[in-house]
Amino acid sequence: MSASRDGFTSTFGVLVATLGSAVGLGNIWKFPYMTGTNGGASFLVVYVLATLLVALPVMIVEIMLGRASRANAVTTFEVLAPKKQRFWPVIGYMGLIAAVLILAFYTGVAGWVFAYIFKSITGSIHSTDPASAKAAFGALVSNPLEALFWQWVVLAWAGTIIMMGVSKGIEAAAKKLMPILFLLLILLCIRSLTLPGAMEGVKFLFAPDFSKITASVMLTAVGLAFFKLSIGMGTMLTYGSYFRTEQNIPLTATRVMLADLSVSLLAGLAIFPAVFSFGFEPAAGPSLVFMTIPAVFASMPFGQFFMALFFVLAAIAATGAILSIMEVPVAMLSERFKFSRKKATLLTLGVIGLFGIPASLSSSLTASWTLFGLNPFDLFDYISSNILMPIGGILICLFVGWVYGLPQLQKQLSNDGQLNNGLVIKAVFILVRYITPTLILVIMLKGLGLI
Repeated sequence: MSASRDGFTSTFGVLVATLGSAVGLGNIWKFPYMTGTNGGASFLVVYVLATLLVALPVMIVEIMLGRASRANAVTTFEVLAPKKQRFWPVIGYMGLIAAVLILAFYTGVAGWVFAYIFKSITGSIHSTDPASAKAAFGALVSNPLEALFWQWVVLAWAGTIIMMGVSKGIEAAAKKLMPILFLLLILLCIRSLTLPGAMEGVKFLFAPDFSKITASVMLTAVGLAFFKLSIGMGTMLTYGSYFRTEQNIPLTATRVMLADLSVSLLAGLAIFPAVFSFGFEPAAGPSLVFMTIPAVFASMPFGQFFMALFFVLAAIAATGAILSIMEVPVAMLSERFKFSRKKATLLTLGVIGLFGIPASLSSSLTASWTLFGLNPFDLFDYISSNILMPIGGILICLFVGWVYGLPQLQKQLSNDGQLNNGLVIKAVFILVRYITPTLILVIMLKGLGLI
């Protein structure tokens, strides 16, 4: 790494920053509601398989390519691809588009979380009544000024950290915030599991009904695996470029994947027992967390305090993911156009804010703006998670498996022969050359109704 290029400063820093990228609202917000709307335990089984066979191999090679190039997501392929093959940088540009679309709606959801911190403190959402919780959430998302205000608060917060740099901003924040998130989730699980009727929620999460598995469910699971591990959008390529030379990439990626899966399961155990205990609908969709969590805390001593603390930590989880995705365009603007980090960050915030307006107003002013029956919020989510990220994953697999090649893969993943990762490297190579891209393509085409 050049002296002028920032990067992660320690092995622990690498782990928590990468984990901070993977563990976000995807775990606490998206995983529970998608599990709820796609059949519970059967969806969980497909999701775990998608993570192991599809997402983890792509994550490993994305990080590897980033570290090998020490560059942003576009320049990575310009540096590593053969000179005559000018096509490959398109992967980086697709990742850039996916990152912008994701942040357009994701910062809106993070805004709901930030708003709920203050609503928790004031006690305005302190109720176990499903109708009351639904009304409170509906009032937030249908108020254009309030929805936009909180989204812009999130953008300002994330932008401030990004401007501080990789080591002093992203890494420093992750080191402080990620351990606290795990502790509070465990506390919330314990409380949720002691509620009356909680075991119905546990059965919903862990007793699969395989008849509910469809092509659409499989595509959704793959999209969620990509979304939650921040792959196929240039994030892990960019973070990989900040990895230390001696970092064991397969081991780090596997640890991140397992920790990410653990947080998802903890979130499920925190939410679904409460859903069934308080009579909520598990298929409530994106609003599930915002209606269920207040009810859980309203039923316990010092509930108002713990509710506020939970949403503070949900905001922490959102921050880690937002930082990693935002770093994709910031790194690209800084390196390719020689913008200062401040200028690159401000330009990125402006573009995301612009796209974020229709997404944030999808429950109010732009609700009637539909394409293929999807409002802007759902459209941005669908295009990024179900099209751009899977296609990006396929292209990365093809590049590593058929262009970059096994010798270079061995060199990078063994740290020039310093690590004994022989079997892992061969398994990763076979997966990314043959199995992973085939699975992604078949599932994607089947889910889109093209085969």
